[in-house]
Amino acid sequence: MGMYKYITKAFQEQYKERSMVLRKRITEWRKLGTVTRIERPTNISRARSLGFKAKEGFLMARVAVGRGSRKRPHPWGGRKAAKNVAYLSPGKSLQRMAEEKAGRVFSNLEVVNSYWVGQDGVKKYYEVILADRKLLPGMPHGRVFRGLTSAGKQGRQWNRPPK
Repeated sequence: MGMYKYITKAFQEQYKERSMVLRKRITEWRKLGTVTRIERPTNISRARSLGFKAKEGFLMARVAVGRGSRKRPHPWGGRKAAKNVAYLSPGKSLQRMAEEKAGRVFSNLEVVNSYWVGQDGVKKYYEVILADRKLLPGMPHGRVFRGLTSAGKQGRQWNRPPK
């Protein structure tokens, strides 16, 4: 087996066993902000498989997204049957929301891809790969906001061919 297969196997065991290393990592992440720039990816094998390169112009950000459905605000104008719903589905995945948050904070960079790194009872944590636009010729600008990343494409049902 190559080096990256060993790294992947080690991460899968940590996630499965919910090891102390992972729990300590998540408690440190909880104290940081919602979008945090990081020096290097936590899971290097996953980042490399999704397009990360360790060179100038590529950077990583860790994004925390609240888990669960979106709580609907209190209905103004009385309790009508149509508005008496506690939770609404936002229509997009938490991973896509994380990519969009990173895209808003780092507006001069382009979102390449993202992957899950951990979760606790309140938040899910994703690492987002960002790159300078000069390094990605031919790639459209603002692709994260138009559902052109891999997380955005998963939710689009109108693009699927008919059965």
